[in-house]
Amino acid sequence: MDPFERLLWWLFAGSTGAPTRAVVLRALKEEPRNAQQLAQALGLDYTTVRHHLRVLADNRIVVTEGETYGKLYFVSDAMEAHWSVLEAILEKSGARRRR
Repeated sequence: MDPFERLLWWLFAGSTGAPTRAVVLRALKEEPRNAQQLAQALGLDYTTVRHHLRVLADNRIVVTEGETYGKLYFVSDAMEAHWSVLEAILEKSGARRRR
């Protein structure tokens, strides 16, 4: 198991915020969005979305473009390369059925 895969296990199966992070990441895979757009599209609190985006960005799962307010979030190249691993983790952890 490579280090990025271990990171994915921790972020998406080993912590209480895992289901919400999975929902946020899948939404970003559909299309890049800013925090406000994500909060509205997902019916989540803006502060919650910002927290999960910060965790994802700090761990190289997402990258940003633009200024602080309204910056867009994108799935990182490393995450794209490991997408099938993420899907397998979500399947095993039961996160697919949540939310």
